[in-house]
Amino acid sequence: MADKRLQPKNVNLRPDRFERRVVYEKCGRAKYISHLDLMRAMQRAIKRSKLPIWYTQGFNPRIYIMFPLTLSLGFESKVEVMDIALLEDIDFDEVVKALDAQMPEGMKIVSCGIPVHSHTEITYAEYSIRMVTDRSSEETMGLFEDFLSKDKIEIEKRSKKKTVNIVDIRPSLDVKEMSADTDGFRLSIRLPAGGNFNLNANVVAETFLGMYGLNNEEICIERTKILLADGEDFC
Repeated sequence: MADKRLQPKNVNLRPDRFERRVVYEKCGRAKYISHLDLMRAMQRAIKRSKLPIWYTQGFNPRIYIMFPLTLSLGFESKVEVMDIALLEDIDFDEVVKALDAQMPEGMKIVSCGIPVHSHTEITYAEYSIRMVTDRSSEETMGLFEDFLSKDKIEIEKRSKKKTVNIVDIRPSLDVKEMSADTDGFRLSIRLPAGGNFNLNANVVAETFLGMYGLNNEEICIERTKILLADGEDFC
């Protein structure tokens, strides 16, 4: 018979769990919040919101919170996703209102709903990129068109086993739109995302700049969509 002293304090608790998928913005100064600090900020916000949050079971209960696709430091986004669970079936609008009141500067709760898709179904993400280089916007766009004309664009990519592999990223670059104006060269691009293969938008930009010896004077990257394999929105 198991020693009761070694069992979790909440071993006999099986509270109802109501899952919620929260979509939020991370813009402005908030883009410099690291993922670890983001987790801490969200945990504080959840506690201060007074929502009946569901805690994990075990010896060290903690707030259940999960981010399906981590956002790189310095990126902005209006489609970030956080999964939580509640002890009560609270209305979506109430969750949005309670959490949004506790958000730090640059972060805003956009919507709340019930999760439909698993995070393992995430296949792509789309980004809006604005570059200002030491060339004119038109010249930069022309060079990027040449970049896309390459048969291969190889980069070094570190695997989970910490080995370095040479990867051809050209087949993964799905450009949706390009333009040039006085504010710089603008690019909308779809890239692989998720567990199978994740291509960072900053890697694409740095590879392009390095290939043509361009000096990067300013770059702004915003994640605009998180998508499934068929192109449907994840959230």
